[in-house]
Amino acid sequence: MRHPRLLLLLALAGSLTASLATPSDSRAADAAAAKPLEEGFTALFNGKDLTGWEGNTELWKVEQGMIVGDSAGIRHNEFLATRKPYGDFELRLEFRLRNGTGNTGVQFRSQRVPDSTVVVGYQADLGEKYWGCLYDEHRRNKILGQAPAKLQEVLHPDGWNRYVIRARGDHIELFVNDLQTVDYQEADTKIPRTGIIALQVHSGPPLRVEFRNIRIRELK
Repeated sequence: MRHPRLLLLLALAGSLTASLATPSDSRAADAAAAKPLEEGFTALFNGKDLTGWEGNTELWKVEQGMIVGDSAGIRHNEFLATRKPYGDFELRLEFRLRNGTGNTGVQFRSQRVPDSTVVVGYQADLGEKYWGCLYDEHRRNKILGQAPAKLQEVLHPDGWNRYVIRARGDHIELFVNDLQTVDYQEADTKIPRTGIIALQVHSGPPLRVEFRNIRIRELK
């Protein structure tokens, strides 16, 4: 039998160790949450959990202050979407695609199709052959704006990149690492000018994409 005083000391030591231990993902999340926002911007991701977002949590998770879409291979595109719709805005975020392979993107002014994984609307594309393009997901199913060849000079295919998505009225602009890749004017007045923002994991082979520092400024 252990001495009561020894048991007390062991318990106190365990409590002290637990209070001092801080997981690396918590430190990263706290650092992300503490990063000052530009004037007028609001964080869409708190760096700790998926508050404000909805989607398949078997596929989407939070790791070390990042939203991670990690697929072992899926049959249909999957999306993690904001619960709130946005109309005119400027969205800023950072993304990284594992090994620079695969295809994914950021939906905006989009809508979910009920009882389906389908999301319809504009997509700021990213991935092989489509970096920085503007695509129309499940609607016209075509590229609306093609990124310039110059993007390859500033792109980090397997590293972190900055994306800026600006939508105001019928005007859409995309920027990757401060280079404008798309300047698009929507001619179809029937296309919705408001909707959800959603992160995509494309169907097909294994893919991992990471997003961080996601913030938005609504334009008046």
